[in-house]
Amino acid sequence: MELITLYLAEIGQVVFAFLIGAIIGIEREFRSKPAGFRTMILICVGSCLFTILSKESDGGSADRIASNIVTGIGFIGAGVIFKEGISINGITTAALIWVTAALGMAIGFHNYPLTIVVAAIVVIVLFILEPVQRYFERFHKVKDYRIRSSNVSPAFRTELENFFEKNKFGFRCMKAFKDRNEAVYLYRVSASDRNYTLVDEYLINHHAISGFEV
Repeated sequence: MELITLYLAEIGQVVFAFLIGAIIGIEREFRSKPAGFRTMILICVGSCLFTILSKESDGGSADRIASNIVTGIGFIGAGVIFKEGISINGITTAALIWVTAALGMAIGFHNYPLTIVVAAIVVIVLFILEPVQRYFERFHKVKDYRIRSSNVSPAFRTELENFFEKNKFGFRCMKAFKDRNEAVYLYRVSASDRNYTLVDEYLINHHAISGFEV
């Protein structure tokens, strides 16, 4: 009877981990992120299961198994971080994978109050704080441009900076170098109204610019 009660308690832990992972995964799925609904469920349930097994293991240390969970989750998190242009995406998803694994471990250790509180914080961060983030992004008036040009003469850089000055863009050349037969410039550009369409159109239509990334 005692063994059946133990098994039922463990099944309850796994089901709870399933629900927590599902709640977090819904938001990632809604935003079409690399780690979505099923991934978050599996991470939370898997972490919970490993934690339960670590407590029942006679020959292993619960601390050592827990540390191995963190290490393994780190590899999964690194897999969803990718570079797009000169921007890095996926860091929030990677952090969420890490937190989801921690929630699964907390459930495995029967720490339900802490799990509920942290899960609530995660939901607040994902759903409620997004408008706040968008509000603060309105004050972020800087973009980094990586510009490649077939014109390697100093005249091109002068022409480009004259365009920025003429249209009242703040700018700073962060880096300039030559790659094969092209000149590459990394500019940090700021616009008071956050309207960078003019910059994009200029770079697209310029005959000497072979490509640019933002």
